[in-house]
Amino acid sequence: MYSEEHRVLIANRGEIAIRIAKACIELKQRFTCVYTEADRDSGHVRFASDNGGESGLYRINSYRDANEIFSVADNCGATAIHPGYGFFAEDFRFARRVVERENPLIFIGPSWWIIRELGDKINTKRLARSLGVPTIPGSDRPIYNELEAVEFADSLFSFQKEQGFKAAAIMVKASAGGGGMGIEEVTDQDEFRSVFRRIRNYAKRQFNDEGVLIEQRIYGFNHLEVQIVSERSGKNHVHFGTRNCSVQSSGNQKRIEVAPGFAPEGIHYIFNAADVLERITKHSLSMAQEVSYDNVGTWEWIVTPRGEPFLMEVNTRIQVENGVSSAIASVHGYDVDIVREQVRLGLGAELGYSQNNVFLNGLALEYRIIAENPDRNFAPWVGTITKFGWNEQDWLKVYTQVPTDCEYEIPTEFDPNLALAIVRGDSLQQVRERGVEFLEGLELQGADRSGQKLQSNIAYLKEKTSGILEF
Repeated sequence: MYSEEHRVLIANRGEIAIRIAKACIELKQRFTCVYTEADRDSGHVRFASDNGGESGLYRINSYRDANEIFSVADNCGATAIHPGYGFFAEDFRFARRVVERENPLIFIGPSWWIIRELGDKINTKRLARSLGVPTIPGSDRPIYNELEAVEFADSLFSFQKEQGFKAAAIMVKASAGGGGMGIEEVTDQDEFRSVFRRIRNYAKRQFNDEGVLIEQRIYGFNHLEVQIVSERSGKNHVHFGTRNCSVQSSGNQKRIEVAPGFAPEGIHYIFNAADVLERITKHSLSMAQEVSYDNVGTWEWIVTPRGEPFLMEVNTRIQVENGVSSAIASVHGYDVDIVREQVRLGLGAELGYSQNNVFLNGLALEYRIIAENPDRNFAPWVGTITKFGWNEQDWLKVYTQVPTDCEYEIPTEFDPNLALAIVRGDSLQQVRERGVEFLEGLELQGADRSGQKLQSNIAYLKEKTSGILEF
């Protein structure tokens, strides 16, 4: 039960590990962090050393070694494991092992069977269609056979041509994938076989499941999300609004997220934007209710320029962009921290409020500050950060594992994510202006081993800020 004293093992790294640790402290729960040699200079290591007390920090060889994670859990006396995002966050086998091992622990995330069912795009599509939730036209079961896949793809191409599409295209996806991985677009029927084989082989290597999903390509869409928070009982659910995650890299990785998902007060849409946001939140809540969802999760949607919403998938974990939803939300007049809510509910606390107690005000945007070169297909940059700082503002939060008082060598083992910056405003114009003000005041310097200056996406983020929430 939540009233017991727990020790939460944080099986992740960087800024999310710090945020989980801070949530534990606020909830008066103990925590333990782990780190690898590559992360010895990470801010989460320093935070755990300063605030974790005895058994607050353990060195491991790999964040991806489940046996090592469980060994640390037993050594530190953990009663719960928080997977953060990435690594084991959406691995139902790991989540099942957490709760069914000889020395069982609490998994702070949805129950393993929910992760398994909603982690499969096919199962999610079937559930959605049974509830009348709109989904992208395409297959509603995994396709393994190449001849069947070719026949299905040909039918979609033919349909699009009959409908007068100027550029017919389909998407080929690993049915068990997520996060923009294992997806390719096909515009030439003659190329379909090779793409299908490539995705099928990728799916087998990454997910041990060769199932492939084939869908119609939707052009010019905005990528929206609905943030759901649910009680462990699976009976009580609320949403914390919507997000727009349409500014992405060439590899479909998000770079700017904005809450709420549209701004009809500041932008003219040719559809009723408020109605679309209401519809996708209602649909998301109906699915959460149907499966007895029991922690934090995100329902991902695409919305066409005509305002047609289609469900893409469900992410059964806390997401990087949770903070931008927290920034516009309050409950009973108090600020919301969705990471803290996840820990609190994951440890068995009751929700304690209803949708009527949730208030959403203003706008917020989140920048993902990354050492990369957007002009070279977002190629990662590796080197040493020599200076990092920003101007503190009451409308700004920055989450980072990068120290601001010493040099920091970016680990080559991981994506070169440097920080998340969340900017709040009362209007679309104000949040855009504040976003640019933050970026222009950001001090970020570094060099690689050859002396070449640091490359980052700051200029790219600044350029894209003016067009957020637009089609």
